[in-house]
Amino acid sequence: MKISKAFLFVMLLAVLVQTNYAQQNKAQNPVIFADVPDMSIIRVNDIYYMSSTTMHMNPGVPIMKSNDLVNWKIVNYAYQTLENDNDKLNLDNGRNDYGRGSWASSLNYHNGIYYVSTFSGTTGKTYIFSTNDIEKGPWKQTVLNTSYHDHSVFFDDDGKIYMVWGAGKLQIVELNSDLSAVKEETKKVLIENASAPGGNNIMLQSEGSQLFKVKGKYYLFNIVWPKDGMRTVLIHRADQISGPWEGKVGLQDLGVAQGGLIDTPEGKWFSCLFRDFGGVGRIPYFVPVKWENDWPILGENNKVPQNLDLPANKSLIPGIVNSDDFNRKKNDPDLPLVWQWNHNPDNSLWSVKERKGFLRLKTGRIDSSFIQAKNTLTQRTFGPESTGTIVVEVSKMKEGDVAGLSLLQKEYGLIGVKAEKDSKKIVMIEALNDIPTQIESIPLTQDKIYFKAKCNFKDKADEGQFFYSLDGKKWISIGKTIKLPYTLPHFMGYRFGLFNYATKNAGGFVDFDYFHIAD
Repeated sequence: MKISKAFLFVMLLAVLVQTNYAQQNKAQNPVIFADVPDMSIIRVNDIYYMSSTTMHMNPGVPIMKSNDLVNWKIVNYAYQTLENDNDKLNLDNGRNDYGRGSWASSLNYHNGIYYVSTFSGTTGKTYIFSTNDIEKGPWKQTVLNTSYHDHSVFFDDDGKIYMVWGAGKLQIVELNSDLSAVKEETKKVLIENASAPGGNNIMLQSEGSQLFKVKGKYYLFNIVWPKDGMRTVLIHRADQISGPWEGKVGLQDLGVAQGGLIDTPEGKWFSCLFRDFGGVGRIPYFVPVKWENDWPILGENNKVPQNLDLPANKSLIPGIVNSDDFNRKKNDPDLPLVWQWNHNPDNSLWSVKERKGFLRLKTGRIDSSFIQAKNTLTQRTFGPESTGTIVVEVSKMKEGDVAGLSLLQKEYGLIGVKAEKDSKKIVMIEALNDIPTQIESIPLTQDKIYFKAKCNFKDKADEGQFFYSLDGKKWISIGKTIKLPYTLPHFMGYRFGLFNYATKNAGGFVDFDYFHIAD
């Protein structure tokens, strides 16, 4: 039988369409194109929960939920504030805690109780939170007076509870049954040089421990960074938790590293890791896992695939970020969970109730700079592009007040209204090398103004632009396109921030009518 070229063309087209359809209906990496680093993931029956790092933001240690391992929603936080009498956490007396606060958490579920632990270089302590309802709480807090760096809490089958922590030299200790204290006499070195499988020339020693037990064997995941190389996944394996441990490189591709293992109810395995991606932050990547000779084999041909055998990604709106018109019904929380304050807030200086349908930010002190100002309310930016838009009423500002919309990181940019003695002006400010510079200013003669901030993270372009509008329809660019570099002092992806601070006279306020976010 002779097959016509037309028939072959139609069949080929059908295959291409089917392949494209299949790819569009499968998950894509990155699974979340936003700053969600240091993920710790568990599965309870057919529901997944994930904790992450947000450092100097409050509330802290976000808890996210997913039904498919791909699409996530913030459902809770482990704490509202880490501590309340610390100048750094409070942005008091010229001090701050950018890039610190609380770091990598460990999430567990055992005998009906959820546990999430984190540590703080600021306070020198480790915090363990527990609850029988991870989505609603309440949480019980236990404090250990030592900061256990990048620790992993592990519940073994024999009822013993362990904590593994450290960098390079990894240590282990047993915990009491209620996790209220460590058993000091059990503390010992678990692996003397856990970086060894990564080579001899190491820039960042192995850290980010996550410990698992699969079919009777123990698996310890770490991240290491060889000099002149990339972030790398290391895996150690042992038959007994005491060792001996044997290690190898688990994955070295795209710098995707630090995380652990998760399985699906259907028996699929994945490793949940993150990738440094410039100004947007550290973004989650998942890689498939196969088991060979009792080793987890990460990726496809040692590479991170773009497509995953999981349901397709939906928008990060409304689960991770969302618009807000500040209208609240009777039983609504004052702030949805997508919002976080920069450092500890002063709850006496903000309200969504004083004027219905508005967020009011009041000034209560004089601040030296934007990054020292209290009560900047933030949400994540996200990739590949994202836009935040606000409208703010400024008639009650006092001389020296500055209020508006920011892109917050160490080298921040902002657009706002600056109140002078007898006038106001729109200003666009860029901060480079800790020095804020006013790039452009325009006189403002009305009490209501619209601002927009646009981010471009495509291919690590890391660019931001600001716009204003007098009527919400016609948008005018102001200042210049700025770079949005990821800096270690802040150690976080850029954030949209709503702010109002005083430089001369406390007691003024502004009212934000809405914050709209879009890709």
